[in-house]
Amino acid sequence: MFETILVPTDGSDCAALALDHVVDIARHYDATVHLLHVLDVRDLEKAPDVEPLEDDAATLVDETESGIDADVETVTSVRTGYPDQEIRDYADQIEAGMIAMGSHGRTGVRRFVLGSIAEKVLRLSDVPVLTVTESEVGTLPYENVLVPTDGSRGADAAVGPAASLATAYDATVHGLSVVDTRALGADVRSDVLVDSLEDNARTALDDLEADLADRDVGEVRKEVMFGMPYQSIQNYVEENAVDLVVMGTHGRTGLDRYLLGSVTEKLVRTSPVPVLSVRIPENE
Repeated sequence: MFETILVPTDGSDCAALALDHVVDIARHYDATVHLLHVLDVRDLEKAPDVEPLEDDAATLVDETESGIDADVETVTSVRTGYPDQEIRDYADQIEAGMIAMGSHGRTGVRRFVLGSIAEKVLRLSDVPVLTVTESEVGTLPYENVLVPTDGSRGADAAVGPAASLATAYDATVHGLSVVDTRALGADVRSDVLVDSLEDNARTALDDLEADLADRDVGEVRKEVMFGMPYQSIQNYVEENAVDLVVMGTHGRTGLDRYLLGSVTEKLVRTSPVPVLSVRIPENE
């Protein structure tokens, strides 16, 4: 599934962190890692001389490649254009199984490395996107993989990649479903509505467990939590030594339409561990 991995790079520390995770994944899948730097055509139009920029870009990808152990196959490329489009086009061209990008963490989605480029890649890519923040505290190799679910088709998109990674790493899979009680008022835990929501959450977890079993994943740890979804997910991550979160996302209509509303958006920019976002392809 992840035999070809694309890493857009700008030479930043957070891009280097993303590359560390990619190299480890590549070893587990015997994957080829593609290092891509995109020269923004808008910057070139303003530059008095583009040759130094082109030379710097070539040096950047070469130096990044030289820091990767020889047991990982690499390919370098420099392209010119609109970065988010070039990244997606290149991923399609090489039939990438994953795009990996660094993020600056807790200061908003638009502060991803490469600015708003990662936001556009996350929103529009048919390829799973791994984001790694500067504040990440997970471990390598992955030992615990968390799959949040609300039972939707968007959530189901995460099952295949999560199962593949868990198998490759012999990792434990954690299934989590969060009942959002914010809008239900006080003393709602005993209400019929909350009971129904909890039943739905447990059904979603049972379905997740069955889907993972079909993919030869063994025991799944399941838990229902109550509260704000993204905060509950973060709390679970921190309390259960989770190393990676794999989340499904919905279509091409904006980050606020991700699984569970804006949960993935908030989690991607605040998660202490890497997040793999998997979107349902538009043709589905």
